[in-house]
Amino acid sequence: MKAMVREILKLGNPQLYEISEEITKDDLVFLPEWVKDLHDTLMDYRKRYGAGRAVAAPQIGIKKRLLYMFTDKSYVFINPVMNFSDNEKYTLMDDCMSFPGLLVKVERYKRGDIFYLDENFKQQKMHLEGDLSELLQHEYDHLDGILATMRAVDNKSFYFEQMKREL
Repeated sequence: MKAMVREILKLGNPQLYEISEEITKDDLVFLPEWVKDLHDTLMDYRKRYGAGRAVAAPQIGIKKRLLYMFTDKSYVFINPVMNFSDNEKYTLMDDCMSFPGLLVKVERYKRGDIFYLDENFKQQKMHLEGDLSELLQHEYDHLDGILATMRAVDNKSFYFEQMKREL
């Protein structure tokens, strides 16, 4: 399959605020192409910005409940559902490929579980802690049309990345 870097939709694009549809068995024929596009787009973003661990399908215009993460290996999350076992949260500076250079102070759960189908359509569960929990909460929000800017702790929680050293 040829590399396909897709445009990442930017903050303000109305498509980013739409709720994504579940992936059905009829969609499985498109899954390899979607996953390849997500991977290639993420790797291109890393090359250009030196950051990026995951991307949600809606960020590249695919309105399906699909997340892609590449850390130590690639992970595909189809129709994920998140569950939080307790209410312990923490505050952090969040960034997003849909608004590079902007940081937003948000509150996220410290731990939780994500239930999903893998690329073979087999049920999986992953326990999440710390930055992995935060990362997948961020990506999961994209599936529901929620951006980190909408989770800001207050209206003074926005910073340009170059100010990060000063915080």
